[in-house]
Amino acid sequence: MDKDNISSTPNTQHPSPKDFYWDAFKTFFKIGAFTLGGGYAMISIIQNEVVVKKKWIPEDQFVDLIAVAQSCPGVFAANISVFVGYKVRKTPGALVTCLGAILPSFLIILCIALFFHQFMDIPWVAAMFRGIRPAVVALIAVPTFTLAKSAKISLANCWIPIVTAIAIWLLGVNPVYVIIAAGLGGFLYGKFIKRYLPQPLRRRGEPNGI
Repeated sequence: MDKDNISSTPNTQHPSPKDFYWDAFKTFFKIGAFTLGGGYAMISIIQNEVVVKKKWIPEDQFVDLIAVAQSCPGVFAANISVFVGYKVRKTPGALVTCLGAILPSFLIILCIALFFHQFMDIPWVAAMFRGIRPAVVALIAVPTFTLAKSAKISLANCWIPIVTAIAIWLLGVNPVYVIIAAGLGGFLYGKFIKRYLPQPLRRRGEPNGI
């Protein structure tokens, strides 16, 4: 196995550096160019390309990368592209995937900034954007249910996303505090609580005390 690869999961593929860099740039450039609705709308497309088609990263690790990307400062789309590239080819891979993800947005926003007032008053352009909005909601909703399965959301822990959504939506809690509380709660659970649970309540195949 190439020493530049840092992932050794059996279900992943490790292309040669030359093949990966160009393929990764094209993949994330396509994702950045044809994804509407921001970084969260990219999740299902990135998952389909990176996990299903390319098999660069296993699904369980992809869920973890999303959690880290959401927790880090900065644009989600750039964060997740950096993590995917680094996972496969370290720093060079991260630079290539990040460039591919942000370059289309940069070029499109630059063109819009130059000609914004000239085309936003055109009725068919405004109607097009009104039609795009519902599709964006669906693009964000679909990966939500997909990732819920990967994150092993069950009747025992489904209250966590429900309480989180209510806290943000109705109570106006800052999402930053929610992320910090969730991370702290997960740490305390894994460090002090899980080891004392009866064996049937632990995940199958999980060693004691972890």
